[in-house]
Amino acid sequence: MVLLAAFASLRWGEVSALRRCDIAEDASWVRITRAFVESTEKGLIVGPPKSKAGARTLTLPTAVRPDILRHLETYTKGSRDALVFTGENGGALRRPNFNQRVKWTATVTKMRLTGLHFHDLRHAGNTWAAQAGTSTRDLMTRMGHDDMRAALIYQHASSEADQAIASRLSRLVDNHLDLGKRE
Repeated sequence: MVLLAAFASLRWGEVSALRRCDIAEDASWVRITRAFVESTEKGLIVGPPKSKAGARTLTLPTAVRPDILRHLETYTKGSRDALVFTGENGGALRRPNFNQRVKWTATVTKMRLTGLHFHDLRHAGNTWAAQAGTSTRDLMTRMGHDDMRAALIYQHASSEADQAIASRLSRLVDNHLDLGKRE
């Protein structure tokens, strides 16, 4: 689960299309240049990400880099084009049977996260990025969006953010009052 959280800013099609060559040798970044799309007529199709902004390179958190490297060493074939995440047959993961194959419900229940869906990882990751003080523009870039409306969804108001704003405002007032005392 930690490994999936590392790629929380990515969409399902982007995660499932990742290749070994898309990740830095030290796992410091991931480059998104393609995505899988399921088609009823043609099956699994590889193409560009959903939007122009979807092609991007993201810095990965230092805390998850060892997990990524361990996954690559243990589960990913050695060729540069090898898929990072594969199904039982070594081929691409397919969305329709992912939950059943990885026992998603049992796994998230064991982690006390009952009801968590795969897309919730993206939502959580982007919400955390917003709470970390990321600007709307930077959040849009990280998410691969070229529309501000999508980024605003992740910028939930929180009591912690409100407290931080109040603290910064207090410092500004204090600085202003201190300047007035000096004059």
